Amino acid sequence: MIITIVLLIAIALIHFYWVLGGVWGIDKALPTDSKGNKLLNPPQPLSALVGLVMLGFAYVAYKLWQGSSESIILYAGWGVAIIFLLRVIGDFRMVGLIKKIKDTPFAKYDTWFYIPLCLYIGFSFVLMLLEI
Repeated sequence: MIITIVLLIAIALIHFYWVLGGVWGIDKALPTDSKGNKLLNPPQPLSALVGLVMLGFAYVAYKLWQGSSESIILYAGWGVAIIFLLRVIGDFRMVGLIKKIKDTPFAKYDTWFYIPLCLYIGFSFVLMLLEI
């Protein structure tokens, strides 16, 4: 499960990179309509918050990997698993398996990269929680 921890830290670092003005990958990370107009334009503080949350998720994964049985860690672990598995399903519009917008660069990355990544992270938390 070390891979899960590394992935979550990498996701956090990418968000911090964007907060500092980096642009690499951002065009594939934000949903657009078929004309290329961004459907989301999160402010920098929100990207920083996402980065911090991902670091928190990495900490929860680390604690679970180490066999923690603290209630707060177990509840947080189930919360993280649910968040990522719900992200796989999507919002019925822009992201996930049931998205309606499917012909944009983001939609292609979502289908071939973000959905499998979220599925992996979600199930890795479930496996850590069930101690499999």
